[in-house]
Amino acid sequence: MSPTRSTLKSVARQLRAVWMLLLVGVILSIASPVFLTSSNLLNVGLATSVVALLAIGQTYVIILAEIDLSVGATLGFSSVVTALVLRDHGLLPALAAGLGVGAAVGLVNGLLVTRTRMPSFIATLAMMSILAGMTLQLTSGNPVAVTDYDFQGIGQAYLAGIPVPVWIMVAGFGLFGVLLARTGFGRFVYATGDNHEAARLSGIRTQRVKILAFMISGLLAALGGFILTARLSTAEPTAGTGLELESIAAVIIGGTSLAGGRGRLIGTLVGALVLGVIDNGMNLLDVSPFLQSVVKGLVILLAVFLDRNVDALRALIPRRGPSAPPGSSAPDDGLPTVQPTPVPTLDPDAPRQQSAGVPAARPTP
Repeated sequence: MSPTRSTLKSVARQLRAVWMLLLVGVILSIASPVFLTSSNLLNVGLATSVVALLAIGQTYVIILAEIDLSVGATLGFSSVVTALVLRDHGLLPALAAGLGVGAAVGLVNGLLVTRTRMPSFIATLAMMSILAGMTLQLTSGNPVAVTDYDFQGIGQAYLAGIPVPVWIMVAGFGLFGVLLARTGFGRFVYATGDNHEAARLSGIRTQRVKILAFMISGLLAALGGFILTARLSTAEPTAGTGLELESIAAVIIGGTSLAGGRGRLIGTLVGALVLGVIDNGMNLLDVSPFLQSVVKGLVILLAVFLDRNVDALRALIPRRGPSAPPGSSAPDDGLPTVQPTPVPTLDPDAPRQQSAGVPAARPTP
């Protein structure tokens, strides 16, 4: 497949997410007059910011044909560590500790995947269980209160009328989008995810690329934990439960392939907004929380179905072939086409030829 065709197919996958977002937005704007108000749209951005940050790191990992199931537990564990350090040592050490925990978890995940050749699904699933237990052990299952005003501003302050978490989300997509699309590291990520062995043989240090991708995922999970803890003014031990699945769903809806080698962060942003808009709309319409999970599951199934079967669906659409110009070919009169019989050569030096039913000519003595 040519690079141009591959790029066009990637753009088409992202446009499917855009059309999905527009369709959901139109339906909700008709169903609820509150949906398009500025305050509600800001609430959508605020509620989407945490999942979107987790989905950025998840995009890097999934492009590598891996998966990170530990991002939700990483968010919860780093939040608790940040709150405990903040209570005793202040803001800057707390922020450093939280980011350090996120990076350390990503490093361990990357080493488990690359050095022990453990499947990322198993490695990160085990890490999720380990971190969940450590979080409950640190807190005895109780939330940790956060009273630092400056830290609370990360989740509750406004800048130019827009919540700070939305600015953090936009900055994250801008920074890591440039890193993925415009740098050598980003090209290495795509190459490794597309064909790991070919990338390794071409000189790319594929193990280092995977480790860095998992570390990015851990760092962004910790940053999402800052926002969630600041918004709630408390660090909940179970704060990240289920967020790993929502981040994966946002990536899939955004058009990133689970097979690796394809995907863009702009699509992930649209996918996160689709989930945020659906959640917001169902809350406005007072839909049962149980049915909300059903609806989101159906949306994920639809996105995966379209991604896996778009070529088959396109083949169902009848296409008319280009008409031949006048005089370009003889009309079909229903008679079989007669192929000319090859003429035997009389050159004695030429090799003998055997055609269908015609003996080779002998030279005249």
